[in-house]
Amino acid sequence: MSLGDAWTGPVLVTGTDTEIGKTVVTAAVAAAAQAAGLRVSVVKPGQTGTATGEPGDVDSVTRLAAPLTGRTLASYPDPLAPLAAARVADLPPLELYNAVDAIREEADKHDLVLIEGAGGLLVPMGLRPSGEPWTVADLAVSLGAPAVVVARAGLGTLNHTALTLEALERRAVPAGVVIGAWPAEPELVHWLNLSELVPNLLGAVPAGAGGMDPGVFRRSAPGWLTPALYGVLDDWRAWAEET
Repeated sequence: MSLGDAWTGPVLVTGTDTEIGKTVVTAAVAAAAQAAGLRVSVVKPGQTGTATGEPGDVDSVTRLAAPLTGRTLASYPDPLAPLAAARVADLPPLELYNAVDAIREEADKHDLVLIEGAGGLLVPMGLRPSGEPWTVADLAVSLGAPAVVVARAGLGTLNHTALTLEALERRAVPAGVVIGAWPAEPELVHWLNLSELVPNLLGAVPAGAGGMDPGVFRRSAPGWLTPALYGVLDDWRAWAEET
Protein backbone atom coordinates (compact mmCIF):
# COMPACT_ATOMS: atom_id res chain seq x y z
CA MET A 1 0.00 0.00 0.00
CA SER A 2 1.57 3.31 -1.10
CA LEU A 3 1.00 6.84 0.19
CA GLY A 4 -0.93 7.53 -3.02
CA ASP A 5 -3.44 4.69 -2.71
CA ALA A 6 -6.72 5.17 -0.87
CA TRP A 7 -6.49 3.24 2.38
CA THR A 8 -9.29 0.80 3.19
CA GLY A 9 -10.00 -1.91 5.76
CA PRO A 10 -8.43 -1.60 9.22
CA VAL A 11 -6.15 1.46 9.60
CA LEU A 12 -4.27 2.24 12.82
CA VAL A 13 -4.09 5.84 14.04
CA THR A 14 -1.13 6.15 16.41
CA GLY A 15 1.12 9.01 17.45
CA THR A 16 4.59 10.06 18.44
CA ASP A 17 3.35 10.82 21.96
CA THR A 18 0.21 11.36 24.02
CA GLU A 19 -1.95 14.51 23.63
CA ILE A 20 -0.80 14.79 20.03
CA GLY A 21 -4.14 15.11 18.23
CA LYS A 22 -4.93 11.47 17.41
CA THR A 23 -8.64 11.82 18.19
CA VAL A 24 -9.14 14.89 15.99
CA VAL A 25 -7.12 13.32 13.16
CA THR A 26 -9.22 10.15 13.48
CA ALA A 27 -12.35 12.30 13.21
CA ALA A 28 -10.96 14.15 10.19
CA VAL A 29 -10.20 10.93 8.32
CA ALA A 30 -13.63 9.55 9.25
CA ALA A 31 -15.34 12.71 7.98
CA ALA A 32 -13.40 12.76 4.71
CA ALA A 33 -13.99 9.06 4.07
CA GLN A 34 -17.71 9.35 4.74
CA ALA A 35 -17.92 12.36 2.43
CA ALA A 36 -16.37 10.08 -0.21
CA GLY A 37 -19.18 7.56 0.36
CA LEU A 38 -17.42 5.01 2.58
CA ARG A 39 -18.96 3.18 5.51
CA VAL A 40 -16.69 4.06 8.43
CA SER A 41 -16.23 2.47 11.86
CA VAL A 42 -14.07 3.90 14.63
CA VAL A 43 -12.67 1.54 17.28
CA LYS A 44 -10.84 2.53 20.47
CA PRO A 45 -9.24 -0.64 21.86
CA GLY A 46 -8.35 0.84 25.25
CA GLN A 47 -9.85 4.02 26.70
CA THR A 48 -8.37 5.31 29.96
CA GLY A 49 -9.20 8.19 32.29
CA THR A 50 -12.92 7.44 32.30
CA ALA A 51 -13.31 8.21 36.03
CA THR A 52 -13.57 11.92 35.18
CA GLY A 53 -16.93 11.38 33.54
CA GLU A 54 -15.83 13.25 30.43
CA PRO A 55 -16.67 11.86 26.99
CA GLY A 56 -14.27 9.25 25.67
CA ASP A 57 -12.36 9.53 22.42
CA VAL A 58 -15.02 7.66 20.43
CA ASP A 59 -17.62 10.11 21.74
CA SER A 60 -15.49 13.01 20.53
CA VAL A 61 -15.05 11.44 17.08
CA THR A 62 -18.78 10.74 16.88
CA ARG A 63 -19.61 14.36 17.72
CA LEU A 64 -17.25 15.73 15.07
CA ALA A 65 -17.59 13.20 12.27
CA ALA A 66 -20.64 10.98 12.97
CA PRO A 67 -19.10 7.70 11.72
CA LEU A 68 -21.50 4.87 10.99
CA THR A 69 -20.22 2.96 14.04
CA GLY A 70 -18.17 3.89 17.13
CA ARG A 71 -16.93 1.26 19.54
CA THR A 72 -14.72 1.17 22.66
CA LEU A 73 -13.44 -2.31 23.54
CA ALA A 74 -12.24 -1.66 27.11
CA SER A 75 -12.41 1.34 29.49
CA TYR A 76 -10.38 2.00 32.63
CA PRO A 77 -10.78 4.81 35.17
CA ASP A 78 -7.17 5.92 35.65
CA PRO A 79 -5.37 8.11 33.07
CA LEU A 80 -2.54 5.63 32.51
CA ALA A 81 -1.40 3.31 29.75
CA PRO A 82 -4.22 0.76 29.25
CA LEU A 83 -2.37 -2.23 30.71
CA ALA A 84 -1.23 -0.24 33.75
CA ALA A 85 -4.74 1.21 34.15
CA ALA A 86 -6.25 -2.29 34.10
CA ARG A 87 -3.84 -3.47 36.81
CA VAL A 88 -4.40 -0.44 39.04
CA ALA A 89 -8.18 -0.82 38.78
CA ASP A 90 -7.99 -4.61 39.19
CA LEU A 91 -9.87 -5.05 35.91
CA PRO A 92 -9.24 -7.63 33.18
CA PRO A 93 -6.66 -6.42 30.65
CA LEU A 94 -7.62 -6.42 26.99
CA GLU A 95 -6.51 -9.62 25.25
CA LEU A 96 -4.84 -9.13 21.86
CA TYR A 97 -6.83 -11.62 19.84
CA ASN A 98 -10.13 -10.47 21.30
CA ALA A 99 -9.24 -7.01 19.97
CA VAL A 100 -8.24 -8.48 16.59
CA ASP A 101 -11.53 -10.39 16.33
CA ALA A 102 -13.59 -7.34 17.26
CA ILE A 103 -11.87 -5.17 14.66
CA ARG A 104 -12.20 -7.82 11.95
CA GLU A 105 -15.89 -8.02 12.79
CA GLU A 106 -16.16 -4.28 12.11
CA ALA A 107 -14.12 -4.63 8.91
CA ASP A 108 -16.62 -7.18 7.61
CA LYS A 109 -19.37 -4.55 7.85
CA HIS A 110 -17.50 -1.35 6.92
CA ASP A 111 -15.20 -0.07 4.18
CA LEU A 112 -12.80 1.62 6.60
CA VAL A 113 -12.11 0.87 10.27
CA LEU A 114 -10.06 3.52 12.09
CA ILE A 115 -8.35 2.11 15.19
CA GLU A 116 -7.27 4.87 17.55
CA GLY A 117 -4.39 3.86 19.78
CA ALA A 118 -3.45 5.18 23.22
CA GLY A 119 -0.33 7.28 23.62
CA GLY A 120 2.46 6.21 21.30
CA LEU A 121 3.16 3.14 19.19
CA LEU A 122 4.72 0.93 21.88
CA VAL A 123 2.50 1.72 24.88
CA PRO A 124 1.41 -1.56 26.57
CA MET A 125 -2.25 -2.09 25.71
CA GLY A 126 -3.07 -5.47 27.27
CA LEU A 127 -1.92 -9.07 27.40
CA ARG A 128 -1.48 -11.90 24.92
CA PRO A 129 -2.78 -15.38 25.82
CA SER A 130 0.83 -16.13 26.87
CA GLY A 131 0.69 -13.32 29.44
CA GLU A 132 3.09 -11.08 27.49
CA PRO A 133 2.11 -7.42 26.91
CA TRP A 134 1.08 -6.26 23.44
CA THR A 135 1.12 -2.84 21.76
CA VAL A 136 -0.80 -1.21 18.93
CA ALA A 137 2.20 -2.03 16.74
CA ASP A 138 1.44 -5.72 17.41
CA LEU A 139 -2.21 -5.03 16.61
CA ALA A 140 -1.30 -3.50 13.24
CA VAL A 141 0.88 -6.51 12.41
CA SER A 142 -1.86 -8.98 13.40
CA LEU A 143 -4.42 -7.14 11.24
CA GLY A 144 -2.12 -6.34 8.33
CA ALA A 145 -3.13 -2.70 8.83
CA PRO A 146 -1.23 0.41 7.72
CA ALA A 147 -0.63 3.21 10.23
CA VAL A 148 -1.31 6.92 10.33
CA VAL A 149 1.31 8.50 12.60
CA VAL A 150 0.10 11.73 14.17
CA ALA A 151 3.01 14.09 14.84
CA ARG A 152 3.63 17.51 16.35
CA ALA A 153 4.47 20.47 14.15
CA GLY A 154 7.15 21.96 16.41
CA LEU A 155 10.55 21.31 17.87
CA GLY A 156 11.44 17.65 18.52
CA THR A 157 9.01 16.19 16.05
CA LEU A 158 11.57 14.99 13.49
CA ASN A 159 13.33 12.62 15.87
CA HIS A 160 10.13 11.26 17.40
CA THR A 161 8.51 10.82 14.01
CA ALA A 162 11.58 9.11 12.53
CA LEU A 163 11.73 6.69 15.46
CA THR A 164 8.06 5.79 15.11
CA LEU A 165 8.32 5.32 11.33
CA GLU A 166 11.44 3.19 11.75
CA ALA A 167 9.69 0.95 14.30
CA LEU A 168 6.79 0.49 11.87
CA GLU A 169 9.09 -0.17 8.92
CA ARG A 170 10.91 -2.89 10.91
CA ARG A 171 7.52 -4.56 11.35
CA ALA A 172 6.65 -4.14 7.63
CA VAL A 173 3.74 -1.83 8.50
CA PRO A 174 3.14 0.83 5.80
CA ALA A 175 2.86 4.26 7.38
CA GLY A 176 2.32 7.94 6.66
CA VAL A 177 2.27 11.08 8.81
CA VAL A 178 -0.41 13.64 9.66
CA ILE A 179 0.48 16.78 11.59
CA GLY A 180 -2.01 16.85 14.44
CA ALA A 181 -2.15 20.60 15.10
CA TRP A 182 -0.74 22.97 12.49
CA PRO A 183 -0.43 26.43 14.13
CA ALA A 184 -2.41 29.42 12.89
CA GLU A 185 0.82 31.45 12.84
CA PRO A 186 3.60 29.01 11.93
CA GLU A 187 7.20 29.93 12.68
CA LEU A 188 10.41 28.99 10.88
CA VAL A 189 10.76 25.71 12.81
CA HIS A 190 7.30 24.60 11.69
CA TRP A 191 8.04 25.29 8.01
CA LEU A 192 11.41 23.52 8.21
CA ASN A 193 9.81 20.49 9.88
CA LEU A 194 7.08 20.44 7.24
CA SER A 195 9.67 20.34 4.45
CA GLU A 196 11.36 17.34 6.10
CA LEU A 197 8.07 15.50 6.64
CA VAL A 198 6.56 16.06 3.16
CA PRO A 199 7.79 12.74 1.67
CA ASN A 200 5.73 10.87 4.27
CA LEU A 201 3.01 13.45 4.82
CA LEU A 202 -0.69 12.54 4.47
CA GLY A 203 -2.20 15.66 5.97
CA ALA A 204 -2.08 18.57 8.40
CA VAL A 205 -5.00 19.39 10.68
CA PRO A 206 -5.23 22.97 11.96
CA ALA A 207 -4.78 23.61 15.66
CA GLY A 208 -8.13 23.98 17.39
CA ALA A 209 -10.02 21.93 14.80
CA GLY A 210 -11.58 19.84 17.58
CA GLY A 211 -13.47 22.93 18.76
CA MET A 212 -15.12 23.58 15.41
CA ASP A 213 -18.81 23.29 14.76
CA PRO A 214 -19.28 19.67 13.57
CA GLY A 215 -20.80 20.77 10.27
CA VAL A 216 -17.86 23.05 9.53
CA PHE A 217 -15.45 20.31 10.62
CA ARG A 218 -16.96 17.77 8.23
CA ARG A 219 -16.94 20.16 5.29
CA SER A 220 -13.35 21.23 6.01
CA ALA A 221 -11.75 17.84 6.72
CA PRO A 222 -11.08 16.79 3.09
CA GLY A 223 -8.97 19.92 2.62
CA TRP A 224 -6.62 18.85 5.40
CA LEU A 225 -5.84 15.39 3.98
CA THR A 226 -4.32 13.87 0.86
CA PRO A 227 -6.24 11.46 -1.42
CA ALA A 228 -4.81 8.43 0.45
CA LEU A 229 -7.02 9.51 3.37
CA TYR A 230 -9.92 10.64 1.14
CA GLY A 231 -8.93 14.30 1.07
CA VAL A 232 -8.24 16.70 -1.77
CA LEU A 233 -4.85 18.08 -0.68
CA ASP A 234 -2.51 17.13 -3.52
CA ASP A 235 0.07 19.94 -3.69
CA TRP A 236 1.99 20.86 -0.53
CA ARG A 237 3.65 23.85 -2.21
CA ALA A 238 0.28 25.36 -3.09
CA TRP A 239 -1.02 24.54 0.41
CA ALA A 240 1.98 26.29 1.99
CA GLU A 241 1.49 29.39 -0.17
CA GLU A 242 -2.18 29.56 0.76
CA THR A 243 -1.39 29.06 4.44
